[in-house]
Amino acid sequence: MEQEQVRLTQYSHGAGCGCKIAPGVLDQILAQLGQQADDPNLIVGHGARDDAAVYDLGDGTAVVSTTDFFMPIVDDPHAFGRIAAANAISDIYAMGGTPLMAIAILGWPVDKLAPEVAGRVLEGGRSICAEAGIPLAGGHSIDSPEPIFGLAVSGRVALSKLKKNGGAAVGDLLYLTKPLGVGMVTTAQKKGVVEAVHLAAAENNMTRLNKVGAPLGEIKGVNAMTDVTGFGLGGHALEMARATGVDLVFEGKSLPLLDRDGLAKYHAAGCIPGGTRRNFAGYGEHLDWDGVGTFVRDVVCDPQTSGGLLVSVDPSYKEEVEKVLQAAGCHSQPIGEVVQGQGQVKLRA
Repeated sequence: MEQEQVRLTQYSHGAGCGCKIAPGVLDQILAQLGQQADDPNLIVGHGARDDAAVYDLGDGTAVVSTTDFFMPIVDDPHAFGRIAAANAISDIYAMGGTPLMAIAILGWPVDKLAPEVAGRVLEGGRSICAEAGIPLAGGHSIDSPEPIFGLAVSGRVALSKLKKNGGAAVGDLLYLTKPLGVGMVTTAQKKGVVEAVHLAAAENNMTRLNKVGAPLGEIKGVNAMTDVTGFGLGGHALEMARATGVDLVFEGKSLPLLDRDGLAKYHAAGCIPGGTRRNFAGYGEHLDWDGVGTFVRDVVCDPQTSGGLLVSVDPSYKEEVEKVLQAAGCHSQPIGEVVQGQGQVKLRA
């Protein structure tokens, strides 16, 4: 089989972060774990539903540890490796930390795909690690029915700079550093109707590192931060709202999109990921849509792979935060605000 003929998405039943287990099912699974481990140095564990685990080293800093892996979201092996690596490293940035090293996780159908193709995936992952300034230090592989790739990543953060998904305060402004719509575009790819310009934009979006999380962590007025991945903006915003007991209100017209007209066309053609439907089934009843149309609703539930950072900012730090976002080439306009409430997410037309 010639390498250029490989289409990785044909070998997987899901795609990228859209492979995530549905939120409600995940809640049932995690309930079996019981309470978080009784260790005073474990600052953030599984009970927090945050982006990464955090362990206090006792010297004013902490280790940040995470893992993320999934099945192909694009056909090109090198691009798949880059996307999966950028997605995994993002969890460190989302905590305000700096990555230190990564370990590869590879599942490969050795009877279906040549080892050389797996090598291209690994090289893609290594190239993103190089962009992040960290080594791909090793890894583990298994023979699996479908191709799987990701990383386990270790990082470090000063405790005074640690950002969690909880902490959003009433009056905060909400920012999202990357546009939405990756799920719709990649679904259009699987259906064979995607336009090259949109696929290129989606791949560029997914391979862009969330390095801006580190300088945002330096800003005192950044009260909460999380990255938006498989549960979509709605799901990750709901986790942020519940972690603090406030409501997050988004303006539908202010949401950054890869290409509004292009996404609307794909939506009308039925290019809606299965993950979108699972997300809506899992948390749609907990979101206040207030007359917002199905297009915006589905964009908010669209599973993102290597999506942007959702940031809750004290308005007195607005200028400082927007300057950092602009310097990093990120979307730098507010998309909503934090109001008093009981842990809900609201959309306004």
